[in-house]
Amino acid sequence: MNPENALVVFEGKNIRRIWHNEEWFFSVIDVIGVLTDSDNSRNYWNMLKAREADNGIELHTICVQLKLTAEDGKMRETDCANTEALFRIIQSIPSKKAEPFKRWLAQVGYERIQEIENPELAQDRAKEYYELKGYPKDWIDKRLRGIAIRQELTEEWKKRGIKEKSEYSILTNEISQATFGVPIKAHKEIKRLDPKFKNQNLRDHMTDLELIFSMLGERLTTEATRKKDVSGFTEGLEAANEGGTVAGRARQDAEKTFGIKVVSPENHLDLTKKKKIGKETNDKKTK
Repeated sequence: MNPENALVVFEGKNIRRIWHNEEWFFSVIDVIGVLTDSDNSRNYWNMLKAREADNGIELHTICVQLKLTAEDGKMRETDCANTEALFRIIQSIPSKKAEPFKRWLAQVGYERIQEIENPELAQDRAKEYYELKGYPKDWIDKRLRGIAIRQELTEEWKKRGIKEKSEYSILTNEISQATFGVPIKAHKEIKRLDPKFKNQNLRDHMTDLELIFSMLGERLTTEATRKKDVSGFTEGLEAANEGGTVAGRARQDAEKTFGIKVVSPENHLDLTKKKKIGKETNDKKTK
């Protein structure tokens, strides 16, 4: 599972989901794309609903419209179904993948229940996710710490009336720009990330130093938010700028003192390549 956004992966394909009414709801068209390999999952879903309606079964009544991130990066209403409803929909789709998908679906739902009862499990699964992608252990430790700091900040925002995801994005960009001297979009360009993939998480491509300063900016923003007793988006923006600015001064001092550049063009491929080279070097030494 992707630890920071509501994506899960089945056989290499992403499925969007959202936590709603104390349970997971999954994008129906994403599930159809996985089960059918259809070039047009939306059209397949429309035809399936029409076909079943002719048989007296209204599949749309077991779905709900929830906002998920679309390919263009915008939040759009999408037909979503919980686990029970998806089992019913799957019955109408002839697919060899149906049975393994059902087992996977049951496991995904069970894991979320476990994580609510024991939050440490969520962190363990995030760690496993990054290990499978080949990240170095010391990088993973920093990344997980950053996730915890980020969650603490967003909890503060929620408590203070900042709830819209669009507002979160603006506040996050404010912190990032003040911390690194460049907005998130430009930071992604420096790292050679493809703009077609709008849901790429910049932090998954950060170096150790970038992660550390990102954590510093968000942790200081949490402190500023509490100290100023922020209420609402406008005050939150001021606190975000203050927290990021203090972190930015620390970054500038480090760059001047050590003659370095914190913002780096290195991305995930570079990070994992370094790990592979390091491992091969150690293997040679032990032979």
